[in-house]
Amino acid sequence: MIDETALTKGQLRKLTALRKSLGSSIADEAFTKWLNQAMQAPDTDRNVEVIAEALWSLIQDGKLTIRRGGYLIRRGRKRVIVQARDD
Repeated sequence: MIDETALTKGQLRKLTALRKSLGSSIADEAFTKWLNQAMQAPDTDRNVEVIAEALWSLIQDGKLTIRRGGYLIRRGRKRVIVQARDD
């Protein structure tokens, strides 16, 4: 039995759509499997960890300050492009 009061709006929509297309018994089983899989922590990107470690040492030394809005890092032709985010 699924506690529908504990689900988010998006999860309820998914459950309702599954019930309409598959029937309630199969949909409940499929939804619980999906929910358990979605609740597991996603794997972290190794590249993000390497960049964070490299920048953290510069931040600790006071050589780098990251402003509140953050930066966008892109790869260009044989270079790295760093732009201030303008959100």
